Amino acid sequence: MSTTISYVRSRLQPFYSRQEAANLTRIICCEILGQRSVDYYVGKDMILSSNEEQELETIISRLCKFEPIQYIQGFARFGGRTFKVTPDVLIPRPETEELVERMLKEVSPTSRILDIGTGSGCIAITLSKELPEAEVTAWDVSDKAMLCAQENNVLLDAKVCFEKRDVLTYQPDAQARYDVIVSNPPYVTDSERKDMERNVLDWEPSLALFVPDDDPLRFYRRIADIGQGLLVSGGALYFEINRAFGAETVAMLRHQGYSEAYIEKDISGNDRFVIARK
Repeated sequence: MSTTISYVRSRLQPFYSRQEAANLTRIICCEILGQRSVDYYVGKDMILSSNEEQELETIISRLCKFEPIQYIQGFARFGGRTFKVTPDVLIPRPETEELVERMLKEVSPTSRILDIGTGSGCIAITLSKELPEAEVTAWDVSDKAMLCAQENNVLLDAKVCFEKRDVLTYQPDAQARYDVIVSNPPYVTDSERKDMERNVLDWEPSLALFVPDDDPLRFYRRIADIGQGLLVSGGALYFEINRAFGAETVAMLRHQGYSEAYIEKDISGNDRFVIARK
């Protein structure tokens, strides 16, 4: 093992598991400092310039404060594409990729799609790229999140129309109609904070994560409500959910008049998605 690899791992291991420290070390050496993978795995040492040594120390210091590596790099991978991410947006999750993959199998390629709470734009932009004939619109309440999403839209040459909207106060436009509404809204309850990892709790935007304990379905209920006016007859809702509230979400949707509301599990076997039709 090279001196650099040993040094980085030894600095990170007090803060991360052995496997996490190894993964982060590989990212630092290969993806940030530019070492070839073959040299990394055979243990060839790196010769770092003074600037690179300073950069390495800065990266290690940030990681020791549990800052996510995606924010340090400034990007995250989603659906085979690279998205810019900042601390103003959530880091895209594999479960959300599963939701998009499901939609790509089920949604008409010429659909009018609305993504509510777009964040980095990963859902909307992926749908726009994979369904080039679709009309994709995306909302977010955060100016900084919208800026990040719009930059990704340009960088990835997508055609998403972004609009600043607060879904909790929005009144449906009589002219707006969509075939599909998708949302991965805030769904972590305040009481769940104590069980969260520091790299999420200390760094990712609370606005995009948390809901009150006494109203965990706040966003789903509101989206379902305005969906009655925004969706065409037979239109579909696709939600990513808190696995603890799948049954409650389905019951709420059925109460609001949606049909075929049902839960789908993610690859780990957790209740993760709810799909319904108007």
